[in-house]
Amino acid sequence: MRHIITLEVENNSGVLARIAGLFSARGFNIESLSVANAESEEVSRMTLVVRGDDIIIEQVNKQLNKLIDVIRVVDVTKNYYIGRELILVRVNCPPPKRGEVQQINEIFSAKVVDISPKSMTMEMVGSEAKVEAFLETMRPFGIKEVARTGSIAMLRESRKKG
Repeated sequence: MRHIITLEVENNSGVLARIAGLFSARGFNIESLSVANAESEEVSRMTLVVRGDDIIIEQVNKQLNKLIDVIRVVDVTKNYYIGRELILVRVNCPPPKRGEVQQINEIFSAKVVDISPKSMTMEMVGSEAKVEAFLETMRPFGIKEVARTGSIAMLRESRKKG
């Protein structure tokens, strides 16, 4: 099962290495990782996407909570959450194809951020499912390059599961 885990950590050097090491020592691959300052410069928010069953993820969460720099750990997949990802996609796009690509951009709320005689680069923000659908729709044009942020997430304030 895919889990999205958010952490609030003290913004100290080596914190990311210790957290990545914890996952590595247990044989887990971090599928995506996003880190940035949170509400203040002293605290960073991390969003990790990992796969594992509930029992293993619970053990990892307990280990994360033991790390001195970790303030809070939440497996947001167990709650109602807001999740987004940013993607940049460059596709082959000579002038005769630009109208078709622009129609797709409008459907997905994507923006053209660069254009050249042979290609277009788009930016799109959405859920992981929306990003995947956008990529699949762009594939027939010939994807030249992709850059993704990975997921970021936060709990919804209004509702919680179970």
